[in-house]
Amino acid sequence: MTLLGVEGLSKEFGGLRALNELSISVERKELVGVMGPNGAGKSTFFNCISGVVSPDDGRVIFDDKDITGNSPETLAQAGLVRTFQHTRELETMTVRDNVRLAAPGQPGERTIPALLHTESMQEQEQKVRRRADELIEAFELDHLADEYSSNLSGGQRKLLEMARVLMLDPELLLLDEPFAGVNPTLTQEIADHIRDLNDEGMTIVIIEHELETLTELVDRLIVLEQGRLLVEGVPEEVLSDERVIEAYLGE
Repeated sequence: MTLLGVEGLSKEFGGLRALNELSISVERKELVGVMGPNGAGKSTFFNCISGVVSPDDGRVIFDDKDITGNSPETLAQAGLVRTFQHTRELETMTVRDNVRLAAPGQPGERTIPALLHTESMQEQEQKVRRRADELIEAFELDHLADEYSSNLSGGQRKLLEMARVLMLDPELLLLDEPFAGVNPTLTQEIADHIRDLNDEGMTIVIIEHELETLTELVDRLIVLEQGRLLVEGVPEEVLSDERVIEAYLGE
């Protein structure tokens, strides 16, 4: 029941090999953590999967289809979405409008339906509003719904970004450091939301440096080093592996 397969993925930047024939698979409904020291290739791994950059070699298979090099927009429509370490909300828009904006296929984005304001368009707009409000409430941002996103704290922006990507109803969600710069209370709240999404059947892969929260949250850990797979397995075994200890702490 493999949902995501990475086969022999390689990527170089100016002669520096960020990924080196990396092969990884993720099963449906798994909750997987990706860790590794700085320069291990974690961000490049996500960027190649999500279409931000194209790999030099290898393949990315999603839901039995070769998606190597597809654009982020195409992948989002197919059910693969991601967040970024540094949130990318539109600061001059409200929380509610940021979430609504992510809904795909809105007829009001096209000139003729927007001018005619048809009944079907109005129904679709109402559906988008309801779904956005549900997510805003679920992530406990309803008291900030009419605030400009620029006024949110770092943790609240992380919650906003998660609510926004869920408007796309993804099958696979890639989270890039969702706990970075977040206070402990909001860290636990975000972790609870991630666990709930996974319990509901969503497949989730997380890059994170905050290892305590990550290891308590995920079912499986993948450790990268110098663009290769170093070790993978259940968190307790991975963290006690001498190769992992050496990669993080040196000799």
